[in-house]
Amino acid sequence: MVLIVLGINHKSANVALRERVAFAPEQMAEALQDALTDALLAEVVILSTCNRTELYAMVADEHLQGSEQRLLAWLGAYHHIPWSDLETCYYSYSDQNALRHIIQVTSGLDSMVLGEPQIFGQMKSAFAVAQEANSVGSEFSRIFPHVFSVAKKVRTDTAIGKNPVSVAYAAVNLSHHIFSDLTETRALLIGAGETIELAARHLSENGVKSIVVANRTLGRARELAHHFGAEAVLLSEIPEQLIQADIVISSTASQLPILGKGAVERALKHRKHRPILMVDIAVPRDIEQQVGELSDIYLYTIDDLTEIVDENKRNRESEARKADKLIDKGVDNYLQQLRSLDVVSTLKAYRQKSEQTRDIELEKALKQLAKGENAEQVLTQLARNLTNKFMHLPSIAMKKASADGREDRVGWAHQLFGLQIDKEPEDENNKETP
Repeated sequence: MVLIVLGINHKSANVALRERVAFAPEQMAEALQDALTDALLAEVVILSTCNRTELYAMVADEHLQGSEQRLLAWLGAYHHIPWSDLETCYYSYSDQNALRHIIQVTSGLDSMVLGEPQIFGQMKSAFAVAQEANSVGSEFSRIFPHVFSVAKKVRTDTAIGKNPVSVAYAAVNLSHHIFSDLTETRALLIGAGETIELAARHLSENGVKSIVVANRTLGRARELAHHFGAEAVLLSEIPEQLIQADIVISSTASQLPILGKGAVERALKHRKHRPILMVDIAVPRDIEQQVGELSDIYLYTIDDLTEIVDENKRNRESEARKADKLIDKGVDNYLQQLRSLDVVSTLKAYRQKSEQTRDIELEKALKQLAKGENAEQVLTQLARNLTNKFMHLPSIAMKKASADGREDRVGWAHQLFGLQIDKEPEDENNKETP
């Protein structure tokens, strides 16, 4: 069996092609079985996310030739995509390079956002779906638990995922420096775009239960608020909402500031100067620069966050180098396990062959004894036959190795059979005169 990986991701193809090769969850079971049959695979797992579609396959030795082309052809045929659209956008790995790639992906080292944690769960889900579809066997049942074990070690033994590398997450992370308990805070989000949606998700995951979304149109605000159990308001209601807001994150497309110094001063008076964290992600700014001069206001701009994100990216890249060493060790450990399994299977086969030879010769001896033949002669012949049988194939192999100049194999035979070969004594008559 040979492990191969074939994939298309954010580094090899644009989003339009990635959308075309993606598998919907309801397609997966059928696709797995289809791949087994059409691509002549022994086992298969499919990972399909917004950034990548990867096929992990075990291929029997007799089907190995042309397996990469068959798998790519199957992928194109299944999604009705011409070969020419795929041939320059895919990558492939085999054997230990394939295993290393799978662990890197599962650990978040191959993600668009280095170290992102979601891919670990997505890979576990892909394997579980393949198990339910009966497209995995003994090989993947060993490989994937090992992959998850190494990836978990990467996450726990390095800081690869501890430093935020998205602007939205960095904005939320700042709140931990101001407030000791986020569950008691109230957040006001201004805007309803992708960045604000990410901020809402991060706030919710960090325990913030009270969230208000303020937007120019109430419909979009309600749509976003619905996903997080938040309240939707119009921009005109911001002054009132500001009085209760502990965290303000703003990201709109407005060309003029939405929050001025006066409105914030009035809110602070009502709040009795309880602090407010304000994060302005917009360009141009949503919050007047002078707001940052007020006491009890902690104002950060997109430039401040970019510096944090860039520094965190550098930290993650440093941790990624540590993670690579853990992954290399994980690959080596798995290969050692495979070699151990190979030895066990070889010893088992050798024992079975030896026992078969023993049983045949023993049956002959018992028949001779039953006929009344001399027991001593029968046992002597049994011992002689067993010795000859056990030595026959090794003798042929060693003679051939010697004839081929493979002294290394002869040396291995000495170790294998525990032989100590004494050199013949030197003939005194042939000694050279000093």
